[in-house]
Amino acid sequence: MLLASDGLTAEAIASAAGKSLLTVRRWRRRYVVKGVDGLLTRVKPLAPEKIKQVVRMALHEEPPNATHWSTRSMAAAGISYGSVQRIWRAHGLKPHLVKTFKVSRDKNVAAKVEDVVGLYLDAPDKALVLCVDEKSQIQALDRTQPGLPMKKGRAGTMTHDYKRNGTTTLFAALNMLDGKVIGTCMPRHRHREFVRFLKLIDQRTPTGLNLHLIVDNYATHKTPAVNRWLKAHPRFHLHFTPTSASWLNMVERFFADITRNRIRREAFKSVAQLIDAIMQYLETHNADPKPFVWIKSAAQILEKVARAKQTLASQR
Repeated sequence: MLLASDGLTAEAIASAAGKSLLTVRRWRRRYVVKGVDGLLTRVKPLAPEKIKQVVRMALHEEPPNATHWSTRSMAAAGISYGSVQRIWRAHGLKPHLVKTFKVSRDKNVAAKVEDVVGLYLDAPDKALVLCVDEKSQIQALDRTQPGLPMKKGRAGTMTHDYKRNGTTTLFAALNMLDGKVIGTCMPRHRHREFVRFLKLIDQRTPTGLNLHLIVDNYATHKTPAVNRWLKAHPRFHLHFTPTSASWLNMVERFFADITRNRIRREAFKSVAQLIDAIMQYLETHNADPKPFVWIKSAAQILEKVARAKQTLASQR
């Protein structure tokens, strides 16, 4: 206020005081409206009843014509959206977020969890544990127009539409011991391709070791042709994850990495270009692999599954 009385502009005051222009204007308005008293007034803290009301609304009510609250829609209750933010942060509330889940209904979920987790935490002697799966229908997407690179103050750009140039399927086997991945791309993912991949695993692994493969319940993993091949190669042992529990297969973690780091934001003019990018990623990964480490016990997982089922039952 003293600087303003000297005739300085709001911009000059902000520069001299090291404050934002918005702050300078706010305090000048307070002085204009209330004089010196306006400079001494502090905003009163919210009443406990008002805080409880905000928490209750976030947890148990929905806003009109919407599925969830925003800070501004809840501020319509008579407080600032900044106060809503502070209350949500203090109580760990995030109405704008939702997480997905699926509880397995597999009748043998306990036995399968104990089997797979047992391999992670205590692998058999003279054996390798390989997490095997297919990442199917990877699309070779090309953008319709070239994007602009990132620069200071602006994110990189890419068009929202794209041209489809075909698909491929990545077959991958993650070695839980050292983190290396045996991988190849094929046009389809039938039992024929799965047997071909089993043959590749057989070639790429030491012959004196048993191989314990963790796979999901996809039909191609259980066909008569696959079973005949496995019978002829007794060092292969398949272990099935429970249905609706793909998160139990650690190769899914690798699939998430390659999707985020190499595929999602790239433009591919052909399937061949997509395959080259995938195989280059595998080569770079295997040059300096970092194994994923499983830490949860089967008992901890099954306890959480039991709590989830109990919660679901209470919602009916």
